Parts: sequence; structure tokens; C-alpha cells
Amino acid sequence: MEGDPTLRLRVFDLNCWAIRYLSKRRQERVQLIGDTLRREGFDLVFLQEVWSEQDYSDLKVKLGGCYPFSHYFRSGVIGSGLCVFSRFPILDTLLYQYSLNGYPYMLQHGDWFCGKAMAGAGVGVPASRPLCPPSRQLHAEYCREKDAYLPHRLVQAWELAQFIRHTSKAADVVLLGGDLNMHPEDVGIRLLRGWTGLRDAFAEATCFEGCEDGCTLVPNNCFTVKSELLPFPLGIRIDYILYKAVSSFTVKCEELKTTTGTAPGMDIPFSDHEAVMATLHIRRQGQAAGDTLGTTEPTLADVVTEARTEVCVGLRAAQRQRYSAGRMAVLALLLLLLQAAAALGALAGLAAGQPFPKLSFSLLAFLALGVLLLATGLHLFHTMEVKMLQGTEEQMRMALRALQEHP
Repeated sequence: MEGDPTLRLRVFDLNCWAIRYLSKRRQERVQLIGDTLRREGFDLVFLQEVWSEQDYSDLKVKLGGCYPFSHYFRSGVIGSGLCVFSRFPILDTLLYQYSLNGYPYMLQHGDWFCGKAMAGAGVGVPASRPLCPPSRQLHAEYCREKDAYLPHRLVQAWELAQFIRHTSKAADVVLLGGDLNMHPEDVGIRLLRGWTGLRDAFAEATCFEGCEDGCTLVPNNCFTVKSELLPFPLGIRIDYILYKAVSSFTVKCEELKTTTGTAPGMDIPFSDHEAVMATLHIRRQGQAAGDTLGTTEPTLADVVTEARTEVCVGLRAAQRQRYSAGRMAVLALLLLLLQAAAALGALAGLAAGQPFPKLSFSLLAFLALGVLLLATGLHLFHTMEVKMLQGTEEQMRMALRALQEHP
């Protein structure tokens, strides 16, 4: 590309929903994804929820000839699920695990065990400095009416925005792909775009083809839970490709596509999410644009204020949970002390021939000890949650002050 000021970059993004032993027809879908990527020949591929490293290894072997460079990001108990495939050399990688990611006792959701994180990679695109394509997934929503995870997701969105601002300075172009688990109008996505200046490929695309309104979680997908989408008859758009030019380049989305149902020639789709595919036109300019604070939202201060308010709500809830767990631990400890005193009294009465109820004392002691350990663990967890929420609230307060002083 020496001397050529333009580059057309084809990007593929998919939430694979590939969980070993749990996902329906997982191996068949992974094979379909590999076949499609080989046939289409994208430049960059972002995949999320590839929880099985064996699936990643199979894809790497299958795609080795088309995508000679790849990386799998390891995190948490079962992994981050993030991986990237590239036609261009991957110069470096960086993984940052979110400080908050749900609750360990919410086993039915499982986000805490996934170690969800933001993954960045420097990609050596010809005729430019490294291109920085982060891939990531935020905490799922589960219930929009009573979204207990909103504060955590806002903390993640804030950390993601800070991550992009501080790691993209050496790059010419920044790409963000992934399942952000946020609707386009949600405060988290407005905060992310406003603070970083990232542009939405769906909103900017010259040509769009795919599901109506760009939705990526749609009711007619056989893997989706239909009841969760009842308020949204068309589906929801929670998977994104966002981008911006940092230095002497401009980026324009020429075409955006989503898959629409079953894979070609098959009776199943790739995943419960539709894939997002973008063709980006990257052009070199003569004058450097520089990295400035995001301007996609004219009321950025209002967005930060709204996000900070929600974080404060989460902070108060975490403080209440910490207090309840601490009180439970104290009560369990008192019960153990009372049992110890009663046991000593019973042992002292053995000389008088009174029987000692060993079984009932043992059962009650084990119960009290279990409650003490559980309550202590919850108290420690919520203490850390409080500290993380307090830290994010303070950062947002400082950012808000800076925005008000320098509008």
C-alpha cells in the first residue's frame, strides 16, 4: 500500500454463544463459522463467548491459511471468551478484566465466573501506525424493568471508555467490536461514545443490509428466549462495530450487514446473536486530526451526570447489602459463642448425670459456622463492590468538573 492513501477494511463481529456441553449444536455452529470466515475473507474477525479453548484451537487450525494471526484472551474461571483473527500482524495485546462483573452467588447468570474483560490488540495495517481493535463484552441485562446490574455495566462502560482513551494514542484508527449488552439509547452506550468519540457503524453506514433497525438479537432466531423479547417485536441491537480515526486518517463505513437467520444451506443460525459485518473506508489525510474528547454527544456533561447518578444508586444498594451481610455474620458469631457457653455448662453438668445432646449441638454449630463463613464472604465482596463504585463515582465527578470548567 506504499503511496496508496486508502484502505478498505472488512470487519466481522459475532457473539458465538459457544459453551461446551451447554450450547445447542455447538460444534456444528463452530464449523459453520469457520467455513464462512474462510469463504468471505474478512480482514479482522472479533468473536465473543468462545468459552471453549478447543473451539478456538479448531478455528485457528481451520483459518490458519486465511488469517495467519490470531490471539485468545484468557481470563476468569472459564475464560473471557474473546478472540481475534487478523490478516495483518498482531503486534501486541492487552487484557483488562472489569473491576465489577456481577455477583458470585447469582449462579443462574454466571457473568462473575466468566471474567469478562476488555481485550485490545495492536494490528500492523500497511501504510499506517498500528490499528487498535478492542473486542469486549459487558455484563448482560437480564431484566430491563429491574436492572440490578446497571451500575456494574456503567462501571464497565466507563472503564472501557478510559481504556480506549489511554491505549489508542499510538494508533491511527480505533475499532471496537462486541456484544455491549446495551441498547443504542442507553446511558452506557451514550457515555462510551461521548467520552471516546467513537462512531456507530450502523448510524454512519452508507449502505445497510440485514435485520430491521440493525437488530442483532431477534425473535425469529431459534436459539433466543422468545419471552425476553416480548417488549421488542423487532428485536434489539446490542452488538456493535464502533470506530474512529485518531491521527491523520478518516474512517467511513461504506457498508454494514447483519446475518438474517439460518446460515447458508443450513437449518440453524451461527449463534443466538446475528453477526455484524462492516466495510470501512480508511483514508489518509495530510493534516493530523489529533485525539480529542468525544464530541458525538453534544450534552456529554448531562450523560456523565446521568451515569454518575445510577452509579450512586448502585453504591447505596451495595452499602445496604454490605451492612446486612455484616449483621448476619455478627449474629452467627454470637450464636457460636452462645453454643460454646452452653456446651461448657453441659459438660460441667455431666458429673450430675445429665446427658449431653451431642448431635443437636453439632448440627447447630455447623449451621452457625456455615452462616458465619457465607456472611463474611458476602461482606468482603460487597466491601470491594462499594470501593469500586466509590472509585468510579469519584472519577466521574472529576470528569464532570473538567467538562463544566472547559466546555
